[in-house]
Amino acid sequence: MSGHSKWHNIQAKKGKADAAKGRIFTKLGREIAVAARINPNPETNSKLADAIAKAKAANMPNDNIQRSIKRASGELGGNDYKELTYEGYGVAGSAVIITTLTDNTNRTAGDVRSILSKHGGSMGNTGCVSYNFDNKGYIVIERTVELDEDTMTEYALEAGADDVVADEDVYEIFTSPEAFSDVRKYLEDKNTELMAAAPKGRRNDEEEPKIKFIQAEVAMIAQNKIELPQDKLETFLKMVDALEDLDDVQNVYHNVELPDEDEE
Repeated sequence: MSGHSKWHNIQAKKGKADAAKGRIFTKLGREIAVAARINPNPETNSKLADAIAKAKAANMPNDNIQRSIKRASGELGGNDYKELTYEGYGVAGSAVIITTLTDNTNRTAGDVRSILSKHGGSMGNTGCVSYNFDNKGYIVIERTVELDEDTMTEYALEAGADDVVADEDVYEIFTSPEAFSDVRKYLEDKNTELMAAAPKGRRNDEEEPKIKFIQAEVAMIAQNKIELPQDKLETFLKMVDALEDLDDVQNVYHNVELPDEDEE
């Protein structure tokens, strides 16, 4: 896959997540609970299984995950949460896609529109920017000495992935949306197999994953990135921060290239 690694464009977001785990976990819990309302068994509910995998990759404790599943019929029972996606523009013609889970569409649409407007952007119609994005399964695996590029590529392609991009610290694995669950599960099972076969002579061997997931989700990935001058970039990043601070917003996808100083 050509173009700048998407991993570089989410590192800044990961850093913010560490400083606001409570809010992130709340959003992930809502996503899990909404999926669990349909069927609380991840073995037969692939949407729930994917939501759980996304939460685990974000280091959400298993107790939180289980509570979200158990509360699905209780805490969210009185709320009619809907999955809505908004498309629009940021400063200098940048493109954004915002996915939400909301029980008040008027509130959410108003909040999103207001933030875009305050930062030099605007709300668009459905399809106005999404044609420039690909909906793909996206898995990020930590790169280690034991897990070399050839081995990771072999595992991913055996699992049914479309592409593997090796970065300095991680491997990015891209799949079709339909294959995402199968690829993720294959790599989870492969990790279990590798851990079972590993020598048990060192402390915590059994606790250290051989294939460590950093991110796992179906995401909207820009086909081409644009660069913004520093002043426009600062405005754009403030807009993204404000959108992500909204309780109803689950994800913000965009096509802006983030320079190295904004990744760390």
